[in-house]
Amino acid sequence: MPDLLTAGLLLVVALLAGALNAVAGGATFFTFPALMAAGLPPMVANATNFVALVPGNLAALPAYRAELRSIGRALWPLLAVCGAGGVAGALLLVGLGGELFERLVPWLMASATALFAFAPRLRRWLAARSLGQGAVWAMLFLFSVYGGYFGAGLGQIMLAALILAGYEDFHTANAAKNAVIGWISVMAVAIYGLSAAVAWPEALVMMAGATLGGYGGGALARHIPQSLLRGGVIGFGILLTLFYFLRS
Repeated sequence: MPDLLTAGLLLVVALLAGALNAVAGGATFFTFPALMAAGLPPMVANATNFVALVPGNLAALPAYRAELRSIGRALWPLLAVCGAGGVAGALLLVGLGGELFERLVPWLMASATALFAFAPRLRRWLAARSLGQGAVWAMLFLFSVYGGYFGAGLGQIMLAALILAGYEDFHTANAAKNAVIGWISVMAVAIYGLSAAVAWPEALVMMAGATLGGYGGGALARHIPQSLLRGGVIGFGILLTLFYFLRS
Protein backbone atom coordinates (compact mmCIF):
# COMPACT_ATOMS: atom_id res chain seq x y z
CA MET A 1 0.00 0.00 0.00
CA PRO A 2 1.60 3.34 -1.02
CA ASP A 3 1.89 6.11 1.56
CA LEU A 4 -0.07 9.32 1.00
CA LEU A 5 2.85 11.17 -0.59
CA THR A 6 3.60 8.34 -3.03
CA ALA A 7 -0.10 7.95 -3.87
CA GLY A 8 -0.36 11.70 -4.48
CA LEU A 9 2.66 11.72 -6.79
CA LEU A 10 1.33 8.70 -8.71
CA LEU A 11 -2.02 10.46 -9.09
CA VAL A 12 -0.39 13.63 -10.46
CA VAL A 13 1.77 11.66 -12.92
CA ALA A 14 -1.29 9.69 -14.07
CA LEU A 15 -3.33 12.89 -14.56
CA LEU A 16 -0.62 14.38 -16.77
CA ALA A 17 -0.07 11.10 -18.63
CA GLY A 18 -3.80 10.70 -19.27
CA ALA A 19 -4.02 14.20 -20.74
CA LEU A 20 -0.96 13.57 -22.91
CA ASN A 21 -2.30 10.22 -24.09
CA ALA A 22 -5.50 11.88 -25.28
CA VAL A 23 -3.55 14.00 -27.76
CA ALA A 24 -0.13 12.59 -28.59
CA GLY A 25 0.11 9.18 -26.90
CA GLY A 26 3.09 8.05 -24.86
CA ALA A 27 1.56 7.76 -21.37
CA THR A 28 3.63 4.66 -20.56
CA PHE A 29 6.84 6.70 -20.82
CA PHE A 30 5.68 8.48 -17.65
CA THR A 31 3.51 6.00 -15.76
CA PHE A 32 5.86 2.99 -15.95
CA PRO A 33 8.94 4.84 -14.57
CA ALA A 34 6.75 6.46 -11.89
CA LEU A 35 5.64 3.02 -10.68
CA MET A 36 9.24 1.83 -10.62
CA ALA A 37 10.27 4.96 -8.71
CA ALA A 38 7.49 4.14 -6.21
CA GLY A 39 9.40 0.96 -5.39
CA LEU A 40 7.63 -1.65 -7.51
CA PRO A 41 9.77 -4.33 -9.20
CA PRO A 42 9.94 -3.78 -12.99
CA MET A 43 7.65 -6.69 -13.91
CA VAL A 44 5.05 -5.67 -11.31
CA ALA A 45 5.31 -2.04 -12.44
CA ASN A 46 4.67 -3.14 -16.04
CA ALA A 47 1.64 -5.26 -15.12
CA THR A 48 0.28 -2.51 -12.86
CA ASN A 49 0.74 0.02 -15.65
CA PHE A 50 -1.43 -2.11 -17.96
CA VAL A 51 -4.25 -2.08 -15.40
CA ALA A 52 -3.92 1.67 -14.83
CA LEU A 53 -4.26 2.50 -18.54
CA VAL A 54 -7.10 0.12 -19.49
CA PRO A 55 -9.93 2.68 -18.96
CA GLY A 56 -8.08 5.21 -21.11
CA ASN A 57 -7.57 2.63 -23.85
CA LEU A 58 -11.30 1.84 -23.87
CA ALA A 59 -12.62 5.38 -23.36
CA ALA A 60 -12.28 6.38 -27.03
CA LEU A 61 -14.44 3.53 -28.35
CA PRO A 62 -17.90 5.17 -27.92
CA ALA A 63 -16.79 8.05 -30.15
CA TYR A 64 -16.14 5.55 -32.97
CA ARG A 65 -19.47 3.70 -32.86
CA ALA A 66 -20.27 4.48 -36.51
CA GLU A 67 -16.85 3.30 -37.74
CA LEU A 68 -17.01 0.13 -35.63
CA ARG A 69 -20.46 -0.64 -37.06
CA SER A 70 -19.06 -0.19 -40.57
CA ILE A 71 -16.30 -2.72 -39.81
CA GLY A 72 -18.96 -5.18 -38.62
CA ARG A 73 -18.04 -8.85 -38.40
CA ALA A 74 -14.59 -8.21 -39.86
CA LEU A 75 -13.62 -6.93 -36.41
CA TRP A 76 -13.95 -10.41 -34.82
CA PRO A 77 -11.01 -12.14 -36.58
CA LEU A 78 -8.95 -9.02 -35.92
CA LEU A 79 -9.74 -9.18 -32.20
CA ALA A 80 -9.09 -12.93 -32.16
CA VAL A 81 -5.61 -12.67 -33.72
CA CYS A 82 -4.55 -9.59 -31.76
CA GLY A 83 -6.07 -10.91 -28.53
CA ALA A 84 -4.10 -14.15 -28.97
CA GLY A 85 -0.94 -12.09 -29.50
CA GLY A 86 -1.65 -10.05 -26.38
CA VAL A 87 -2.16 -13.21 -24.32
CA ALA A 88 1.07 -14.68 -25.72
CA GLY A 89 2.97 -11.52 -24.79
CA ALA A 90 1.57 -11.47 -21.26
CA LEU A 91 2.34 -15.18 -20.80
CA LEU A 92 5.89 -14.54 -22.01
CA LEU A 93 6.32 -11.85 -19.37
CA VAL A 94 4.93 -14.03 -16.58
CA GLY A 95 6.67 -17.21 -17.77
CA LEU A 96 10.12 -15.72 -18.34
CA GLY A 97 9.98 -13.89 -15.03
CA GLY A 98 10.93 -10.56 -13.56
CA GLU A 99 14.70 -11.02 -13.64
CA LEU A 100 14.84 -11.19 -17.45
CA PHE A 101 12.35 -8.33 -17.79
CA GLU A 102 14.50 -6.17 -15.50
CA ARG A 103 17.52 -6.78 -17.76
CA LEU A 104 15.41 -5.94 -20.82
CA VAL A 105 13.99 -2.65 -19.44
CA PRO A 106 16.69 -0.40 -21.02
CA TRP A 107 16.27 -2.14 -24.39
CA LEU A 108 12.47 -1.99 -24.17
CA MET A 109 12.59 1.73 -23.40
CA ALA A 110 15.01 2.27 -26.30
CA SER A 111 12.80 0.33 -28.74
CA ALA A 112 9.63 2.07 -27.50
CA THR A 113 11.25 5.50 -27.91
CA ALA A 114 12.39 4.61 -31.43
CA LEU A 115 8.93 3.29 -32.34
CA PHE A 116 7.29 6.45 -31.02
CA ALA A 117 9.80 8.69 -32.82
CA PHE A 118 9.81 6.96 -36.20
CA ALA A 119 6.25 5.61 -36.35
CA PRO A 120 4.99 8.26 -38.84
CA ARG A 121 7.87 7.45 -41.23
CA LEU A 122 7.36 3.73 -40.69
CA ARG A 123 3.68 4.12 -41.48
CA ARG A 124 4.46 5.92 -44.74
CA TRP A 125 7.12 3.34 -45.62
CA LEU A 126 4.75 0.43 -45.03
CA ALA A 127 1.95 2.13 -46.95
CA ALA A 128 4.22 2.30 -50.00
CA ARG A 129 4.77 -1.48 -49.93
CA SER A 130 2.51 -4.22 -51.16
CA LEU A 131 2.41 -7.04 -48.63
CA GLY A 132 0.35 -10.21 -48.83
CA GLN A 133 -2.49 -10.63 -46.35
CA GLY A 134 -0.64 -13.48 -44.63
CA ALA A 135 2.32 -11.18 -43.92
CA VAL A 136 0.00 -8.45 -42.67
CA TRP A 137 -1.79 -10.81 -40.26
CA ALA A 138 1.57 -12.12 -39.02
CA MET A 139 2.65 -8.52 -38.44
CA LEU A 140 -0.53 -7.80 -36.48
CA PHE A 141 0.08 -10.86 -34.31
CA LEU A 142 3.73 -9.95 -33.61
CA PHE A 143 2.85 -6.35 -32.78
CA SER A 144 0.21 -7.70 -30.40
CA VAL A 145 2.76 -9.97 -28.69
CA TYR A 146 4.88 -6.87 -28.07
CA GLY A 147 1.73 -5.09 -26.88
CA GLY A 148 0.99 -7.79 -24.31
CA TYR A 149 4.60 -7.90 -23.12
CA PHE A 150 5.33 -4.16 -22.81
CA GLY A 151 3.37 -2.12 -25.34
CA ALA A 152 4.83 1.40 -25.18
CA GLY A 153 4.64 3.05 -28.61
CA LEU A 154 2.26 0.37 -29.91
CA GLY A 155 -0.51 2.66 -31.17
CA GLN A 156 1.25 4.16 -34.18
CA ILE A 157 2.72 0.92 -35.54
CA MET A 158 -0.60 -0.89 -35.03
CA LEU A 159 -2.31 1.87 -37.01
CA ALA A 160 0.18 1.32 -39.85
CA ALA A 161 -0.49 -2.44 -39.87
CA LEU A 162 -4.27 -1.92 -39.91
CA ILE A 163 -4.03 0.44 -42.88
CA LEU A 164 -2.09 -2.31 -44.67
CA ALA A 165 -4.81 -4.79 -43.65
CA GLY A 166 -7.30 -2.81 -45.73
CA TYR A 167 -8.62 -0.12 -43.35
CA GLU A 168 -7.65 2.71 -45.68
CA ASP A 169 -9.97 5.34 -44.18
CA PHE A 170 -8.03 6.92 -41.30
CA HIS A 171 -10.98 7.14 -38.90
CA THR A 172 -11.96 3.52 -39.54
CA ALA A 173 -8.36 2.40 -39.02
CA ASN A 174 -8.16 4.46 -35.83
CA ALA A 175 -11.41 2.90 -34.55
CA ALA A 176 -10.04 -0.58 -35.25
CA LYS A 177 -6.74 0.36 -33.56
CA ASN A 178 -8.52 1.55 -30.41
CA ALA A 179 -10.61 -1.62 -30.28
CA VAL A 180 -7.57 -3.84 -30.82
CA ILE A 181 -5.37 -2.10 -28.24
CA GLY A 182 -8.22 -2.06 -25.73
CA TRP A 183 -8.71 -5.81 -26.24
CA ILE A 184 -4.97 -6.53 -26.00
CA SER A 185 -4.93 -4.59 -22.72
CA VAL A 186 -7.92 -6.49 -21.32
CA MET A 187 -6.38 -9.86 -22.24
CA ALA A 188 -3.00 -8.90 -20.75
CA VAL A 189 -4.60 -7.60 -17.56
CA ALA A 190 -6.52 -10.87 -17.16
CA ILE A 191 -3.25 -12.83 -17.34
CA TYR A 192 -1.44 -10.46 -14.99
CA GLY A 193 -4.32 -10.45 -12.53
CA LEU A 194 -4.50 -14.25 -12.42
CA SER A 195 -0.72 -14.36 -11.95
CA ALA A 196 -0.85 -11.98 -8.95
CA ALA A 197 1.57 -9.66 -10.75
CA VAL A 198 -0.47 -6.47 -10.17
CA ALA A 199 -0.02 -4.00 -7.30
CA TRP A 200 -3.71 -3.14 -7.04
CA PRO A 201 -3.56 -0.08 -4.71
CA GLU A 202 -1.09 1.69 -7.02
CA ALA A 203 -3.06 0.53 -10.08
CA LEU A 204 -6.33 2.00 -8.78
CA VAL A 205 -4.72 5.34 -7.89
CA MET A 206 -3.20 5.66 -11.35
CA MET A 207 -6.35 4.39 -13.05
CA ALA A 208 -8.33 7.23 -11.47
CA GLY A 209 -5.69 9.79 -12.43
CA ALA A 210 -5.27 8.60 -16.02
CA THR A 211 -9.04 8.50 -16.59
CA LEU A 212 -9.59 12.00 -15.19
CA GLY A 213 -6.57 13.29 -17.09
CA GLY A 214 -7.84 11.81 -20.34
CA TYR A 215 -11.25 13.43 -20.00
CA GLY A 216 -10.33 16.75 -18.42
CA GLY A 217 -6.78 17.37 -19.52
CA GLY A 218 -7.17 16.57 -23.19
CA ALA A 219 -8.82 19.94 -23.81
CA LEU A 220 -5.88 21.78 -22.22
CA ALA A 221 -3.31 19.68 -24.06
CA ARG A 222 -4.88 20.60 -27.41
CA HIS A 223 -3.63 24.15 -26.94
CA ILE A 224 -0.04 22.84 -27.12
CA PRO A 225 1.22 21.88 -30.62
CA GLN A 226 1.23 18.10 -31.06
CA SER A 227 4.75 18.24 -32.50
CA LEU A 228 5.95 19.87 -29.26
CA LEU A 229 4.23 17.22 -27.15
CA ARG A 230 5.69 14.41 -29.26
CA GLY A 231 9.13 15.99 -29.07
CA GLY A 232 8.84 16.19 -25.29
CA VAL A 233 7.84 12.52 -25.05
CA ILE A 234 10.72 11.46 -27.32
CA GLY A 235 13.22 13.56 -25.36
CA PHE A 236 11.99 12.13 -22.07
CA GLY A 237 12.15 8.62 -23.54
CA ILE A 238 15.79 9.16 -24.55
CA LEU A 239 16.68 10.39 -21.04
CA LEU A 240 14.93 7.40 -19.45
CA THR A 241 16.70 5.00 -21.80
CA LEU A 242 20.10 6.47 -20.89
CA PHE A 243 19.22 6.36 -17.19
CA TYR A 244 18.19 2.69 -17.30
CA PHE A 245 21.26 1.71 -19.31
CA LEU A 246 23.55 3.49 -16.85
CA ARG A 247 21.74 1.94 -13.89
CA SER A 248 22.03 -1.56 -15.35
